[in-house]
Amino acid sequence: MAKPEIKSDTFGVPYSPLSLPGEIPLEPDNIMEPLLTRSRERAGELSIILPAKNEAEGLRMVLPALVKGFPDAEIIVVNDGSSDDTAVMCQEHRVKLVNRPYAMGNGAAIKAGAREATGNILVFMDADGQHKPEDIPKLLRKLDDGFDMVVGARDGNSQASLGRWFANFGYNRFASLIVGRRIDDLTSGFRAAKANKFREFLHLLPNGFSYPTTSTMAFFRSGYPVAYVPIQTKKRRGKSHIKWARDGLRFLVIVFKVGTLYAPLKIFLPFSGLSFMAGLANYAYTYFTEGRFTNMSAVLFIVAILIFLMGLLSEQITMLLFQKTDRR
Repeated sequence: MAKPEIKSDTFGVPYSPLSLPGEIPLEPDNIMEPLLTRSRERAGELSIILPAKNEAEGLRMVLPALVKGFPDAEIIVVNDGSSDDTAVMCQEHRVKLVNRPYAMGNGAAIKAGAREATGNILVFMDADGQHKPEDIPKLLRKLDDGFDMVVGARDGNSQASLGRWFANFGYNRFASLIVGRRIDDLTSGFRAAKANKFREFLHLLPNGFSYPTTSTMAFFRSGYPVAYVPIQTKKRRGKSHIKWARDGLRFLVIVFKVGTLYAPLKIFLPFSGLSFMAGLANYAYTYFTEGRFTNMSAVLFIVAILIFLMGLLSEQITMLLFQKTDRR
C-alpha cells in the first residue's frame, strides 16, 4: 500500500492531504522529526517556559519532545523550590534552568521565566505532561494571524473532573460577560504571547495559580487581540498542586478582582441597581401601607449612590493604571 503524500504548509509544518493544513497527523516515518522549522525559531525568537514544582516525572516525558521538536528554541524550566529531581532532568536535557530558593507560586515562576526569556515569542505550558508539544505550532500559526496572545482551549474531555468543568464553565461565562467577547478557556496555562506585550502586565500578575486569568483580562482591557485554538490535554503526571476546596474560592475572588480591574462599573452597577430597586420597593410598600418614607428606604438609596460612586472611582483608577502601563 502506498504511503500517503506528505506536504508542508507555508510555515514548514508537515501535513497529509487527508488532514487539514496546520494539523499534525500520525505520520509513518517522520513522527519524531522537528515540529517547527520556521524562520522565527532559526533566529532564536521562540522561548518556551515551563514552571515546575516537583515535576520530574512530567519533565522526563516533556523535555525530550521539546528538545527534539524545537531544537533551536530557548527552553526554560523555572524550578520553584522542588525537592525531587526536577533540576537533574533539566541538566540531563541541557535546557535553561532558573532555580528559585523556595516555592513562590506558579505565577511567580511564570514571571521569572518571562524576565529570563530572550525570545520575541513566549510559549507557556505545564511541566506535568498535560500539554502536548505538538500543539505549539497551532498557537504560533494563529499568532501570525495578527493576534497578540493565543490560548489553547481545552475541550470537555480534557477536564480533570466534572466539578472542575462546571467551575471553569462558570468562570468562562462570567469573564465573557465582563469582556463582551467569548472566552473559551479562562484558566488554561497553555498559551503563546508576544513577549513585549506580555511583559507589560508582569506587575499585575499574582504569584499564585491565577496568572492565566489575569493576563487574559489584561490583554482584553488593553485592546490586544486574543484568540483561542482547541486542544486536548493528557492526564497529568504526578500530583496536582491545586486544592479545589481551598483554591476554588480563591479563583472566584480573583475573577471578581479581575472583573473590577477590567470594567469596574460592570461589577458595581448591578449591585447599585439592586440596592436602588430594593429602596424603591420598600418606599412603595411603606407609602401605601403607612403613608410615610422610612429610614430603611433612605439607607438603601444612599447605599445605591455610594456603590455607584465607588464604581465610578474604580473606573477612573483603572483607566489611570492602564494608561501608565501603555506608557511603559
